Amino acid sequence: MADHQIELPDLGELLRDDPYLPPYAEDLRRRYKLFEKRLALLEDAEGSMEVFTRSYQEYGVQKQPNNGLLFREWAPGAKGLSLAGDFNGWSSSSHPYTKKEFGKWELYLPPSRDKSPPVPHLSKLKLLVKTTEGEEVFRISAWARYVTKVPESNTYDWVHWDPIQPYLHIHPCPPRPRSLRIYEAHVGIASPEEKVATYNNFTANVLPRIKDLGYNCIQLMAVMEHAYYASFGYQVTNFFAASSRFGTPNDLKILVDSAHSLGITVLLDVVHSHASSNTADGLNRLDGTDSCYFHSGVKGDHAQWGSRIFNYSSWEVLRFLLSNLRWWVEEYRFDGFRFDGITSMLYHHHGIGVSFGGGYSEYFGMQVDEDSIVHLMLCNHVLHTLYPECITIAEDVSGMPALCQPIWKGGMGFDYRLAMAVPDKWIQILKECKDEDWDMGNIVHTLTNRRRGDPSICYSESHDQALVGDKSLAFWLMDKEMYTNMSSLVPMTPVIDRGVQLHKMIRLLTHSLGGEGYLNFMGNEFGHPEWLDFPRKGNEESYQYARRQYNLLDMEHLRYRQLYAFDRDMNLTEEHYGWLAASPVRHTGVVTTVADNDKVVVFERGQLVFVFNFHPSHSYTHYRIATPTTGKYPS
Repeated sequence: MADHQIELPDLGELLRDDPYLPPYAEDLRRRYKLFEKRLALLEDAEGSMEVFTRSYQEYGVQKQPNNGLLFREWAPGAKGLSLAGDFNGWSSSSHPYTKKEFGKWELYLPPSRDKSPPVPHLSKLKLLVKTTEGEEVFRISAWARYVTKVPESNTYDWVHWDPIQPYLHIHPCPPRPRSLRIYEAHVGIASPEEKVATYNNFTANVLPRIKDLGYNCIQLMAVMEHAYYASFGYQVTNFFAASSRFGTPNDLKILVDSAHSLGITVLLDVVHSHASSNTADGLNRLDGTDSCYFHSGVKGDHAQWGSRIFNYSSWEVLRFLLSNLRWWVEEYRFDGFRFDGITSMLYHHHGIGVSFGGGYSEYFGMQVDEDSIVHLMLCNHVLHTLYPECITIAEDVSGMPALCQPIWKGGMGFDYRLAMAVPDKWIQILKECKDEDWDMGNIVHTLTNRRRGDPSICYSESHDQALVGDKSLAFWLMDKEMYTNMSSLVPMTPVIDRGVQLHKMIRLLTHSLGGEGYLNFMGNEFGHPEWLDFPRKGNEESYQYARRQYNLLDMEHLRYRQLYAFDRDMNLTEEHYGWLAASPVRHTGVVTTVADNDKVVVFERGQLVFVFNFHPSHSYTHYRIATPTTGKYPS
C-alpha cells in the first residue's frame, strides 16, 4: 500500500463557490486522502468493495446448496459460542461454533435425513455466548433477519426466516424523480384505529392516498427493528430485520413493490448514528465486551440518547454497516436512504450542548470525527457507484460544508440535506409573533439560506413538530377550535379562517422557495388535529395519539378535506411546472420583492411568478411587481 498513489480532487469549483472554505482546503484534502486510503485497503484485502458489502451473504445464517446451514458470527471478545433453539431442544452445548481468524466463529449444520434444512422456518434460535469472565449469556445474531416478541416477554426472539416461497418483486424501481416530493410515514400509526397498524394496511389504505396527493416518494420510518416502540424507530436493536410488529418481511416487500407499481420511490430512514443499548436482543455486548461493534468505555456511550456509538474505524463495523445498506436495497428494493442523526457522527461532542453559529472553525479541527466522515463518504461511494439512481439524504443540524458535494469534488457525497432551520422558524413565528409583526425578510432569508451546490429538502413541519410536547402547524394556528369548528355545517370562525389560509400559504411558500425537494409528515397535509404520542408508562400505554385519523377525510362536511385538496393541487402543480428541479442558476428562486410593511413576497422560480400577501388585514389591487417578461400572467 505504500506505493498507492492518491489522486487528490480538484477543489477549485468548491472553493470558488464557497469563499469561506479556502483556509480549510488542506482539511478537505486530508479527508479525501483518508477516504481513498481506506477504500484501497478494503478493496485490496477483500477483493472488491462489491464483495465486501455483500457480507450479508456470508454472515448470519446461510443456506447451502444441499440445504445445510452455515452460521457465521463476529464475536472477537467471546471465549466460546454455541447455538441453541427449538431444533435441538435448547441444548446449550450440543452445537458449538468453531473459532476462526480475526474473531470470527462458524458452525455448519448438515441437512436433515429427509434432505430438508436442519432448522425449520419460523424456529426460534439463540446464540449462547461464553464470556472471558466465564459467564454464559444469550444473544441474538447481529445479522438476524427476523425477530419477534410474544406479549408476555420483555425481549425479542431470533426467528429463522426461510419461507418455501419468498416474495419475488414484480415491478421495477421507478426512475429517480427530478422533483422530489416526499411523504414521511410511519407504518404503525397509519390508521385511525388505536392499535399498531400493519404493512398490509399501509399498502391497501395509505399508498393510494399518497399517490392521489401527488407525492412521488415515501420515506419510511421505524422499519429497522427496535424493541422500544416509543423510540420512533431510533433505538435500533436488529439492523437486518424489518420490524415484525407491523408484519412479515414478505409484507414489507409487497408494500415496496406496490409503491413501485404506482411510480413511487421508497426511501428507508436508516439509523447508523448509534444503536440501542439493549444486550439480550440488541448488538450491545454481543461478545460479552463493550467494544465489539462500539467504542469501549465512555467514548462508546451517547450521553444524551442512552445508546451505543459505533466504532467507525473498525474493519468489521464497516463490513456490517455497509452491507446493511446493500441488504435493504437488494432484499427489499429500497431506492435510497435518509441518514438519521449524522450530526452526532460528524463530531466527537455529538452536538451535545453545542450551538452551531455557522463559523467554519466549528466544522474543522480536533472536534471533528474524521473516522465518521470517511465512513459516510464510503457509504455514498458504495451506493452511488453500485446504484447510480440511489438517493441519499443527510439529517445534519450543524450545517457542515460540502456535505452534498460529490466526493470527487472534495465533498461527502450526499444528494440532499434536510433544511432543518425552516420548520423551527415557522414554529417560532407562530409561538412568538403577532401576524402584523412577521418579519418577511427574515422568513425569506431562512428559506433561501443554503449553500450553493448543496440541494436541500425543505419542509414546514415533520414528525418532530408532531410529537408530544410540541404542536403541529395546524394546532399552533387553530388549537382547540379544531375540535369544534372544522365542520362546514357551522359558521366559519376567525380562528379557523385564519388558520386554514395560513396553513396553505406557509406550506406553498416553503414548497416553492425553500429547497430542491419537499417533505411532509403523514397527516399534516390535512392539518391532523392531534399530536403524536406512542404508548408508554407515562400515558398508561395508550394508543389514542399513536395514530393518524385518515377517517376525517371521509367526512365531506369537514374542512380537513379542503387542506387535503390544496396539498394535492400544490404537488400536482409542481409536477407540471417543476420548480423544485429548476435550473441550478435559478434554483433558489429570484426574489424580487420583500415588502415588510405590506407583508408581500414576490419571486420567480421555474417559469412561474409567485406572489404572497401575508398581511392580516390588507388586500391589494394594482400592486406593482417585477416580472421577467411583459404580458398577462394568468392566476
